[in-house]
Amino acid sequence: MSGLRGLTPHEVVAELDRYIVGQRDAKRAVAVALRNRWRRQQVPDELRDEIAPKNIIMIGPTGVGKTEVARRLAKLAQAPFLKVEASKFTEVGYVGRDVESIIRDLTEVGVKLVLEEQRREIEPRARERAEERILDALLPAPLPTPDAAAHPRGETREKLRRMVREGVIDEREVEVEVEEQPAGPSISLFTPQGVEEMGMQLKDLLGGLLPRRTRRRRLPLREALEAVTAEESSRLVDMEAVRAEAVRRVEQAGIVFIDEIDKVASGAGSRTGPDVSREGVQRDLLPIVEGSTVQTKHGPVRTDHVLFIAAGAFHSARPSDLIPELQGRFPIRVELSSLSCEDFVRILSEPQNSLVRQYTALLRTEGVELDFDEEGIRAIAEVAARVNQQSEDIGARRLHTVMEKLLEDLSFDAPTLGPMRHRVDAAFVRERLERLVQDEDLSRYIL
Repeated sequence: MSGLRGLTPHEVVAELDRYIVGQRDAKRAVAVALRNRWRRQQVPDELRDEIAPKNIIMIGPTGVGKTEVARRLAKLAQAPFLKVEASKFTEVGYVGRDVESIIRDLTEVGVKLVLEEQRREIEPRARERAEERILDALLPAPLPTPDAAAHPRGETREKLRRMVREGVIDEREVEVEVEEQPAGPSISLFTPQGVEEMGMQLKDLLGGLLPRRTRRRRLPLREALEAVTAEESSRLVDMEAVRAEAVRRVEQAGIVFIDEIDKVASGAGSRTGPDVSREGVQRDLLPIVEGSTVQTKHGPVRTDHVLFIAAGAFHSARPSDLIPELQGRFPIRVELSSLSCEDFVRILSEPQNSLVRQYTALLRTEGVELDFDEEGIRAIAEVAARVNQQSEDIGARRLHTVMEKLLEDLSFDAPTLGPMRHRVDAAFVRERLERLVQDEDLSRYIL
């Protein structure tokens, strides 16, 4: 939970502002939710378990930043994060995935997160052990003797060590013994819905029965060092401790983003046909959101303090169409606004990962320097806003299609153009896109 410490709501919003334009209410809501998790860790033990997370429903059209807000929040919190689509789940007893797989998948994310952290910590030790194995392969260590320190072979080994570290002999081939994956066909198990975990455990058990084999391989020294380092890292990692820490993080800091929650909301007055199945999905979601224990291959995981953020456009349904019990578990509701032309201008120019910066960096690799001026950026924003009005409003995602079409020829020819500077101004944008925008049929298919 160290990622939470010291981040005030103002600091969280400031961090989100670096990547996401607008949507102040949504940023404030998730900032408070994140801070509340830190606050909960500071209260007395007898009260801590009683404080439930304040789950959030985000309401807004596609492409306005709902997913990005949740994803960036998880990065700030250094927390296990999983995005799922509610429409992919079905009621237990029907064909599809059961909702408990959400927590199993979240736990897998947690294990990978902790495992990466552990490997970064032990990287120096693993590298040192791998280096010794490589040196043994290049020049076996001499037998211990009273004058071993002055032995010429010892001096040679230290000289080789310096050469390895400096990359002087990276391309020299060396023969090393490395573990290989068990040979033979992979094991695929098909289990009834609702017992996926049993299938995973059986697969792990059968996989563990196959013997670990090693074989000698001749590799360039650089590749051999990486392969042996990875093997030593696996040996140094305490997987039991990794699993325990991953489960703890999932329980205390996990974040689940449930997209398209409106797709499982039943229309008012109708409780037959598909609506029955939609309501069934909601009822299956309810225990997980309320707090229950889910069995995973890494151990039981309690969901009482997992933060759930649901999102949907709610064009044909309303949050009040969700079953009352589920509504009650999402006390915070935030509406995200559609994006205007001015928003598009800011999206193109302000965030650290803006499309303008991305395309400039991509084409710079070919020696082509893009120079976007203010009028050119505004022209791109106007085209995106106009196409969203004329056809389906897909929010900021429209900028991707517009930018790709705008720079299509330049991207294709860049390897043959040589070092050059290209100015992207309003005239260039109009020349490339005006005809497409004016022809609504064309813009629907191309932009």
